[in-house]
Amino acid sequence: MNTRKFGYIRVSSKDQNEDRQIEAMKQLITDERDIFVDKQSGRDFNREQYQLVKRMLRKDDILYIHSLDRFGRNKEAILQEWKDITQNIQAHIVVLDMPLLDTTQYKDSLGTLITDLVLQILSWLAEEERTKIKTRQREGIEAAKKKGKNLGRPTTEITQEFIDSYNQWKEGKVTALYAMKRCNMTSPTFYRVVQRYENREV
Repeated sequence: MNTRKFGYIRVSSKDQNEDRQIEAMKQLITDERDIFVDKQSGRDFNREQYQLVKRMLRKDDILYIHSLDRFGRNKEAILQEWKDITQNIQAHIVVLDMPLLDTTQYKDSLGTLITDLVLQILSWLAEEERTKIKTRQREGIEAAKKKGKNLGRPTTEITQEFIDSYNQWKEGKVTALYAMKRCNMTSPTFYRVVQRYENREV
């Protein structure tokens, strides 16, 4: 049976690197129909094109990936998929920017051990970096709050004019629409401030 070569590319919807990855794959794969592209998060492997190319893989086929983080971003899921392809399907995976992660180079158990070790280390480093980024974001938000910065929607001030309009509206002297116009508020803002005022969050 002839060995088939497939390329898998993943970009998030905001990434601009799809063309670069495709050009790299074209150097290895002659038929562009064998290059599969997903445009979504790498949190898990529930991706349409990935699942399609995985179903097409047979023993000794080769799946090319541009880099490990294009494959996925969850350490446990990466390891599970890697073993499923290389051990259960018995196909090969080649990570283009990491020569050590090329299972076509290893034909014995020592090679498999090396690949697994490198894979676990790289997956761990990638996950650690994501954790650090989330920690820095959280610390930045907390620091901003301590400085009194409001990172959400600014709170509309409850003025004396609002209180007067609110009282007249509740007494039936004016309509809600009139009260909104007098306070220069939109309907959602007006009722949101009404709720705050009635809860005495002044």
